[in-house]
Amino acid sequence: MKHFLVAFDFSKNAVHSLEYALMFANRIEADLSLVWVDSSNTPEHLYNIDQELRIETKSHFDDIIQQYAPLVHHGKINQFLRKGKVYSEVATVAKAINASLLFAGTHGVSGFEEFWIGSNAYRIVASATCPVITIRRDYAFNNSIKKIVLPIDNSADTKHKIPYAARIAKAFNAEIHLLTVNNSPIQVIRKRMLSYVAEASRFLENEGVKYIVSEVESDNITSSILTYSEAQQADFIAIMTEQGASNGNMFLGPYAQQLINNAKIPVLSVQSVHSDLS
Repeated sequence: MKHFLVAFDFSKNAVHSLEYALMFANRIEADLSLVWVDSSNTPEHLYNIDQELRIETKSHFDDIIQQYAPLVHHGKINQFLRKGKVYSEVATVAKAINASLLFAGTHGVSGFEEFWIGSNAYRIVASATCPVITIRRDYAFNNSIKKIVLPIDNSADTKHKIPYAARIAKAFNAEIHLLTVNNSPIQVIRKRMLSYVAEASRFLENEGVKYIVSEVESDNITSSILTYSEAQQADFIAIMTEQGASNGNMFLGPYAQQLINNAKIPVLSVQSVHSDLS
């Protein structure tokens, strides 16, 4: 049985992420788990307060599960309470339960909630051992995904996100847009991207997934992807993450951060080490 994990901090953003994850779980027939992390540094003489916080949180979790458990069609909802650094503990739970997908809310470039989920979204994406879907609270979804934008760049890793996008497309009967953004005059690079697009096309044809191929010329890759997605009224963007070299796996590179931060629609972030959803 596949297993999805939701980073949960009881904010409206987290509830929105849960509802979005629930849509995925019902389509792909997966269990759901929620993880809350106590990130406070509680002194020893306040240990009882620490225990009271966990008891109260457990009570709130029970209410959430009671409300949403009947909406899970093929599985159940579990809960995890952890203490430590948010992104680290979320990643640890994801690995422990062998999560196929992790869902986290993000507040994007505007707005801010007093809870931890938005502030830790980037680090959750960078630290998790499974693909992560980030979603903004103001994104309205209608229980369907019709168009998925799949940017193709000139790195070999760009191909690793194709099986994930295909799995989601098949579950929702969605169409994939293979998008190349040309920002270099070097023909070798352009030919390389065309070969990746051809390889992706063959894979999607074999999987029986609908797709179209698009190409744009632009100096700003992020802006072009977002503009194209908005023009096509896409429901989803699938990207590969690139890590900040000086910080190991704790921070994302600028390309991934910009897309996650500015996208109005959900973003699936995949690292090359991840395995398939199935």
